[in-house]
Amino acid sequence: MRCIVVAVSGTPGSGKTTYARFIAERYSLRYVSSGALFRRLAEERGVSFLELHKLAEQSDEIDLEIDRRALQEASRGCVVVEGHLSVWVLRDVAHVKIIFDAPLEERARRIAARDGKSLEEAISEIRRREESNRRRALKYYGFDIRDYSVADLVINTGLLGESAVKEVLVCFFDNFKRAHPEIFCGAK
Repeated sequence: MRCIVVAVSGTPGSGKTTYARFIAERYSLRYVSSGALFRRLAEERGVSFLELHKLAEQSDEIDLEIDRRALQEASRGCVVVEGHLSVWVLRDVAHVKIIFDAPLEERARRIAARDGKSLEEAISEIRRREESNRRRALKYYGFDIRDYSVADLVINTGLLGESAVKEVLVCFFDNFKRAHPEIFCGAK
């Protein structure tokens, strides 16, 4: 049996990257970001991140390549794969699928603070990104990323602080590890 694969998705500003990194570090797993895979592909093709994003909206080739690379990383095991579509793309190979979400205003506040934008700019950016991601997922894969039924765990990070969300994750994973020790292959 291969080592654990955790797929993490979430809405922009929900904390998915923070919590995916936390899970990876806490349980000695590799961390793979679909965003980093996307940036690497942009470098390989000699285009900017934004240019590649525009190309991805015109053709499924880009998204399919990113997802192929994410699946390749998952096949190696002992990994947390984080990305907007990871939970859906890895639904048949991930042992655990987690979605993070929070109310729009809370997510926008976080992004505005992180990126030095106004709240209005952050809300507009979130809406554009979410609609683009939703349209591409429907068009290329036929799934709706607003349907969270694929997830094993959904956490509204707007209800709890960061440390409380991490406590929920530790409780979940410690119990999951006790139930399935064979797939933790050297993870702490």
